[in-house]
Amino acid sequence: MITDCITNYIEINLSYKRKHHIYGVKDTAIRLARFYHEDENKAELAALFHDMFRGASEQTLNDYVKEFGLADKYLNNKNLAHGKIAACVMKRDYAIQDEELLNAVSFHTTGRAGMSTLEKIIYLADAIEPNRSYPGVDELRKLAFQNLDDACILSLSRTIDFVKSRGLFLDEDTVKAKDDLIKNKENMNEQQ
Repeated sequence: MITDCITNYIEINLSYKRKHHIYGVKDTAIRLARFYHEDENKAELAALFHDMFRGASEQTLNDYVKEFGLADKYLNNKNLAHGKIAACVMKRDYAIQDEELLNAVSFHTTGRAGMSTLEKIIYLADAIEPNRSYPGVDELRKLAFQNLDDACILSLSRTIDFVKSRGLFLDEDTVKAKDDLIKNKENMNEQQ
């Protein structure tokens, strides 16, 4: 079973802190999936895979970026590369073909325009799992169980503000994800 394989990989290869985070994301993703009537097994699997390469060295990640033919923006960028690489490995080594599942892992850091409910769940679970501690996380945790889209908009907005305030590279997928969610919300409000 794939879940057993990835759990075994996590136990052998990842640090205590990373394991603790992944299991926190898993538990949170399952709770969100249950709340929003999504597939709990897919949420669990995506959560287990999402950070499998987060602790890898920059050189290892760069080698994977080249091997999988990923864009150069992922070179020397562990934060952006690890999800893309995990999705590629899921497909290649675990024969996972479910695009929604692959996208949930691939875009868990940045989000993207057109996110599915599962993608939103994994994105938020990563941000609000119980081990996370940062200003505003409790508000985000509460909102996640009230309105998934509003919680994603808030989290994406905070990420954009944080990245800009630090002068770091802001992936365009994050901006597109926020803009898309806002546009969809406005369209829904107009229809009511």
